[in-house]
Amino acid sequence: MHSQIFVNLPVKDLSRSRAFFAALGYEFNPQFTDDKAACMVVGENIFAMLLVESFFQTFTQKPVADATKSTEVLVCLSCESRARVDELVAKALAAGGSAPNPAQDHGFMYAHGFQDLDGHVWELVYMDPNAAPPQA
Repeated sequence: MHSQIFVNLPVKDLSRSRAFFAALGYEFNPQFTDDKAACMVVGENIFAMLLVESFFQTFTQKPVADATKSTEVLVCLSCESRARVDELVAKALAAGGSAPNPAQDHGFMYAHGFQDLDGHVWELVYMDPNAAPPQA
């Protein structure tokens, strides 16, 4: 059995965050979604739990970071093509997100990303397996 990963992120407005990620094409598992949390399906075993800040706070004794002012995590997702990277960034921008950095082309790897409505950074990468640098 493969492990599953659940990335938990605090959000200010759950409905708004759900609409943002739905605009990017993501779906939500209703079994783990209510008025305090939404389980966004990223991949077969990868999920992002969007948690209302007050609910998120119940899981930690530390203060919750304001992602618009500091970076608490960088979420990096692989994509099947450069076009998919660009497509997701364009959808994020159209849905109200921003692009904190320009696209980067390293030959074997193409990367770009976006900030969601709460300031969380989502990096998107395409790695060309035929162009990867040789291993030493």
